[in-house]
Amino acid sequence: MMAAAWLVMTGCKPSGAAGGGAGEGGGGGSKRLMVGFLPKSKGNAYFVSCREGAESAAKDLGVELVFDGPVSPDPARQSEIVENWISLGMDAMAVACENKDGISTALRKARAKGIPVVTFDADALADARDYFVNQATPEGIGNALMDEAARLCGGSGQFAIITASLTAQNMVEWQRRIEARRVEKHPGMTLVALRPCDDLKDRAQAEATTLMGAHPDLRLIMAICSPAVPGTAEAVKQAGKAGKVRVIGLGLPSENRRYLKEGVTDTVFLWKTADLGGLAVRVATGLARGEMKAVLAEFDAGPMGKFPVRGTEVILGEPFRFTRENVDRFNF
Repeated sequence: MMAAAWLVMTGCKPSGAAGGGAGEGGGGGSKRLMVGFLPKSKGNAYFVSCREGAESAAKDLGVELVFDGPVSPDPARQSEIVENWISLGMDAMAVACENKDGISTALRKARAKGIPVVTFDADALADARDYFVNQATPEGIGNALMDEAARLCGGSGQFAIITASLTAQNMVEWQRRIEARRVEKHPGMTLVALRPCDDLKDRAQAEATTLMGAHPDLRLIMAICSPAVPGTAEAVKQAGKAGKVRVIGLGLPSENRRYLKEGVTDTVFLWKTADLGGLAVRVATGLARGEMKAVLAEFDAGPMGKFPVRGTEVILGEPFRFTRENVDRFNF
């Protein structure tokens, strides 16, 4: 395994790419770097999986990973943690932003102190971070979800969306892309409700139950945060509407395997969450070690492979489609 991530740049070799390797501190005897890793909520299985990849990358790179976050989504608590990390002299931060406006002030302070900031999963304002590690393009996510909803409904019918919150920037953008795709390609589909679940499975289940009661012609519920998919599926199952109200969304295969196998949930989309966490840590470490000083075409993440860079976004890839036929191949 390679000890560090480095950059592929036209005509420019990054510092620390030769010799003993950045995994040894990037310069023989320099202090071990501390990288903060801040999820939206540390109890969410999605971010637990991201943490596993982050810890693996940190070990490979020879850096210390500091993991902390709110128990449940809380923008104010995220800002408090960033402020604390600034005081501690963190060397770099990788942050999944619950509210891009709320946390950007604290992240700007970090950058002003010379602390590189990487966002992942959900972005901050552009001037509040150095790079955003994007799990997939908003277009790719929105198109995949809307196309699948239309396919399952035969191109027409009512559907609803359950999201984590109405302010999480990534989900707001996904909703915009879903609507754009609906208008362009699937005008026979009608969005009748958008409901938040606060990233909680039980609340998603309650919201799904309410939606089915309020909209008797509802044909599909699209859950676009990981706890909402199994929560929605459980509501549909208990209502005896499996196959009548279809369930799709963004979620972990491990949390949805049972519902996929039972035929309650039709399709789950996601990316390799461990890779998202690992890539965020590798980009943050590259920044802290001064290895990212030129315009990039791609980021070489060592054993993870190479990833395209668009401006200040490093793109993990396109969403993957999990179904009852392939879900047993995955263990995250």
